Amino acid sequence: MANINNNTYDESQIQVLEGLEAVRKRPGMYIGSSGPKGLHHLVYEIVDNSIDEALAGFCTEIKVELLPDDVVCVSDNGRGIPTGIHPTEGISAATVVYTKLHAGGKFGGGGYKVAGGLHGVGASVVNALSEWLELTVKDGKNVHFQRFERGKYSEPLKIIGETSETGTTVKFKADSEIFEETTHYDYEVLLKRLREQAFLNAGIKIIFSDLRDGEEKSETLYYQGGIREFVTHIHTTRGLDVINENVIYISGTQGTSSAEIAMQYNDSYNELILSFANNIHTVDGGTHETGFKNALTKVFNEYGKKFGLIKDTDKSLIGDDVREGLTAIISVKLENCEFEGQTKGKLGNTEVRAFVENLVTEKLMCYFEENPAVARSIFDKAVSAQKAREAAKKARELSRRKSAMERDSLPGKLADCSESDIRYTEIYIVEGDSAGGSAKSGRDRRYQAILPLWGKMLNVEKARIDKVYGNEKLMPVVTALGTSIGEDFDISRLRYGKVIIMADADVDGCHIRTLLLTFFFRFMKPLIANGNVYIAQPPLFKVSRGKQVRYAFSDAERDRYIAELSGDGNAKVDVQRYKGLGEMDPEQLWETTMNPETRTILKVEMEDAARADEIFTILMGDKVAPRKEFIEKNAKYVQNLDI
Repeated sequence: MANINNNTYDESQIQVLEGLEAVRKRPGMYIGSSGPKGLHHLVYEIVDNSIDEALAGFCTEIKVELLPDDVVCVSDNGRGIPTGIHPTEGISAATVVYTKLHAGGKFGGGGYKVAGGLHGVGASVVNALSEWLELTVKDGKNVHFQRFERGKYSEPLKIIGETSETGTTVKFKADSEIFEETTHYDYEVLLKRLREQAFLNAGIKIIFSDLRDGEEKSETLYYQGGIREFVTHIHTTRGLDVINENVIYISGTQGTSSAEIAMQYNDSYNELILSFANNIHTVDGGTHETGFKNALTKVFNEYGKKFGLIKDTDKSLIGDDVREGLTAIISVKLENCEFEGQTKGKLGNTEVRAFVENLVTEKLMCYFEENPAVARSIFDKAVSAQKAREAAKKARELSRRKSAMERDSLPGKLADCSESDIRYTEIYIVEGDSAGGSAKSGRDRRYQAILPLWGKMLNVEKARIDKVYGNEKLMPVVTALGTSIGEDFDISRLRYGKVIIMADADVDGCHIRTLLLTFFFRFMKPLIANGNVYIAQPPLFKVSRGKQVRYAFSDAERDRYIAELSGDGNAKVDVQRYKGLGEMDPEQLWETTMNPETRTILKVEMEDAARADEIFTILMGDKVAPRKEFIEKNAKYVQNLDI
């Protein structure tokens, strides 16, 4: 219990934060974090305002520029923010938008029928979290200008010129007092989001330029085909072969709501459904996605029965069967979006489910009947998926019976730990018996388990789940972790809090890490989402002089240690390049890679599941060209890899 005398808690402790002060005090409440994700969110908020203007029919072009010193400039040719005096605030309406929370034209005043930014906090939050922000508004007659510093202004909105143009320009610099980690924008992160917006709003032109020193580049994002081109772009980027040559497109309206769906099947075993509501990516799905999935399963079964492809004695297809290899974009535009959660990750409008379900059921059935060859090729893939699912079920049951019959169901090569509390336990999945032997001898047996693997394992990107059961390389991992896989995955049965992949720091080691990560991502995804997967970082070099020893994890670190130990430069310094984990004795492996006090391990995070899905498909798929392009583009980010 707290000492009341020393920890006074009374009315004087209650703080009232006025206006934008609350935003600066707790930025994470408004933009998610004060790290890189929150930094990029500033740009999204301003761009979304321009997108909303485009949805209202008044904007056709948006320019986004990254200027030197990481200044951002967003301009559009919309109507321009109203500049007249606000009737209740007594200042310009534009000033109100940028200085008052929950102020905007998206609350039913008639300014916008469809908008993503429903809370009216975007512009003011960006202003509050910027070192400075400059607002320029063109209303067809005059050019209005106002400068803010950390959300505050010393001069009101003023006229600085005349013009016949309309539009809004916002230039700002993120505040390093808020974004202490970095204020540097990632071009690729912003490009992905802006391209997404251009796909979702057919006919809108977004010009994105990086004009920072030494990084000058520009792209024009303009897609007349809208989300149909989005699907094509996904398949082309990932190097996937399609089953139905043309993208299936469905659209319709109901009252003030509209929906459009683009879908196409490919030869992979994975589904990718991206859903959006008023241009906001609903990463957790919602009623629009549920309606689509229900309709898809219904149409496949009704079509199969109608044309004799499914007999009365056959089992019906389920959702997993009909969605195998599917890429689909679902986009709904609503007058009043109801999102679940502060991050707008899930759409909650109940009426949307029936709207989308009825729309897809009617139009997809018509499409199948009018295109029987396409329908049959897609249907055959679903039946093949059903057979694989049944085979996986039998393999799973066989695996369970085998485990139940065995007295000790844990893998024979697993060296388990004595602790059972997963807050403390960790398992090292180690490449090769030699390294496994060193790890077993050097570990702390109380809480560290070792599972050696040998040889290259199955690339699950090219295999269904039925091929995983019984696989001699993968099943020991599944059994040791205790969670099962796929639809049976249960994270509550996880036996270790940390799952650490430990492989050699060479090309083969990288391949093994990628194969394991692909397996975890495809069949045990919650393991990554929950933050249980790590990658060990073994050293590349041992630098020694007599009894003085340093371990280096990069060429630069090696050179620094050589200089440090050589003293005047005349002393002999020995440098050993580790080609594999097996070259280290147990003490060295413990000291460098396994001791929690001295080791470095990297947590595998999944901030953007769609991007992760894309990377795994590119790296582990069949097509060479996309993989080569990805490697060439990202080679500059690779460190500590001796090729």
